[in-house]
Amino acid sequence: MEEKPNLFKRVLYALFNAINISRKIILNLLFFGLIIIFFVSVTNDNNLVIVENNSALILDITGDIVEQKHQVDPMDTFVNEALGNDEQHPEVLLADILSAIDSAASDSRINSLILKLDRMGSSGLTKVNIIAQALEKFKDSGKTITAVGENFTQDQYYLASFADEIWLDPNGWLILDGYGRYQLYYKSAIEKLSITPHVFRVGTYKSAVEPYMRDDMSEQAKESNKLWLNDLWSKYKADVADQRGFAVTNFDENSETLITKLEAVGGDLGQYALDNGWVDSLKTRNQVKLALNEMLGVEDGDDNFRSVNFREYLSTLTLDFPIQHAFTDNVAVVVAKGTILNGTQKTGIIGGDSTARLLRDAREDDSVKAVVLRVDSPGGSAFASEIIRQEVELLKQAGKPVVASMGTYAASGGYWISASADKIYASPTTITGSIGIYGLMMTFENALSKLGVYTDGVGTTEFAGFSPTRPISDGVAQIIQMNVNKGYQDFITLVADNRNMTKQEVDSIAQGRVWSGAKAKELGLVDELGSLEDAIIAAADLAEIEDYGTILIEKELSPTDLLLKNVFGQASAFLPESTFALSPIEKAMAKLKGELESLTYLNDPKNIYILCMSCDIH
Repeated sequence: MEEKPNLFKRVLYALFNAINISRKIILNLLFFGLIIIFFVSVTNDNNLVIVENNSALILDITGDIVEQKHQVDPMDTFVNEALGNDEQHPEVLLADILSAIDSAASDSRINSLILKLDRMGSSGLTKVNIIAQALEKFKDSGKTITAVGENFTQDQYYLASFADEIWLDPNGWLILDGYGRYQLYYKSAIEKLSITPHVFRVGTYKSAVEPYMRDDMSEQAKESNKLWLNDLWSKYKADVADQRGFAVTNFDENSETLITKLEAVGGDLGQYALDNGWVDSLKTRNQVKLALNEMLGVEDGDDNFRSVNFREYLSTLTLDFPIQHAFTDNVAVVVAKGTILNGTQKTGIIGGDSTARLLRDAREDDSVKAVVLRVDSPGGSAFASEIIRQEVELLKQAGKPVVASMGTYAASGGYWISASADKIYASPTTITGSIGIYGLMMTFENALSKLGVYTDGVGTTEFAGFSPTRPISDGVAQIIQMNVNKGYQDFITLVADNRNMTKQEVDSIAQGRVWSGAKAKELGLVDELGSLEDAIIAAADLAEIEDYGTILIEKELSPTDLLLKNVFGQASAFLPESTFALSPIEKAMAKLKGELESLTYLNDPKNIYILCMSCDIH
């Protein structure tokens, strides 16, 4: 009678061993497969990047241009590229692009630059303007720039306009659609779903919560948005017109004018771009190849002109491992990029604790004499923003000047963390201000009741059992609104104290209103218009140091992570470029998904936010 249980045990044991052995075999095959792929890629002589004399640098940017990348596991990146999987949201560091252009300008092996921007994603006018300045310096070195494209988006064309010549595919298109701010509104949907929104805000122009209160944009929001959008569009037109040598009136801003011009060329968008002065020539792919060969010269025995692409060239400039800086006096740069959330966050997102820790590292580093806080953020958690700002104050108390340098965005919480700096620099096209505050939460008691689900119970106080499944009492709502009101008073007091203004003066330009960097300077919200480099020089001047270095304070990687990043980062330079493209419907669905997800990842402990949701333009 004991034989059957023993037999059953033996069968289970054998089955478990078989599964375990199979698991180990599969994991080992995968591991050694990756090792083989890696060594083949890095030991193959064909993969060695050699920049030959008389080469053209092909600036083929793939992905969104960012100040700081979101943290991605380097092993995941390597595996995806090795298997040919496209990166879903590729990103390119602005600093890498500038480094490549600046190095190529003084590199005797590089004789020209080819802009190939078809796969360049979103960037914003501030970032492409910074790149354009680097392109100007490249041309000043006596080298030529040619822009080649099958199509050009608005940001892509801005960069292309700084080329000596622009070539467009005859079947391509180029229509500049200006800047707009359009967003989704959910009031009717929320009502149909019986969801109860609870909105608390201060600021006539604080429109971040309007999508949950209305089905359209308020007149106040339209007024505010139109002003700063016009500032950006005027800058865009002035720069492009100056580069192309025509008047700003050449921009077609209504359908009647555009249709008239298109009728004249039989609806041919390529010919329209040529006739209107947007491009210099229409060329097919083969014609581009032949023209570049003729222009740049082909060595005997070669079929094409000599070239090196952006990623390959960048790999020749990047050090595998960081080295100790030689300067005893340094200006430290701390990047605050992304939405501001509470706690510790990965790179590419601002964490109240993690970003404050970087500022504290700069304060405790004896070699650091001044700090530049590079802000590229629309804001977020009010609590986390204050945690970061307190570290700015502590830096100043330690005798280390702080200069805020604003990138594409420095609005709401982005302005809060900048306000206490000794000096604030912005680009003319920076989106800033939005000095306002709001609270937002949803309760689902009515929606759940339709499903036959209810919440009930008892508590010792009116506040016990606070939950999104229960309605908010009038008393609790009043308390939250009082807290939001206090937050707004704190905000305008903070700005007034640091900008040498009265609270009344701040209030008149606050109320959640968004401004361009140029207008913000006129209003006294920023001190100077300038670049990150200008801010670094200003920080050194405030610290009264002349011989200094610049260091980046960022999250330290473990030795293993550092090895993986450098090893697989170098290997990826030899793998094919990823491609990405979203259809208009996919973009709309991604936008809807992102806006709804924001309700879950915003994590202020009091649900109070200083966030500029209207700063997103398209």
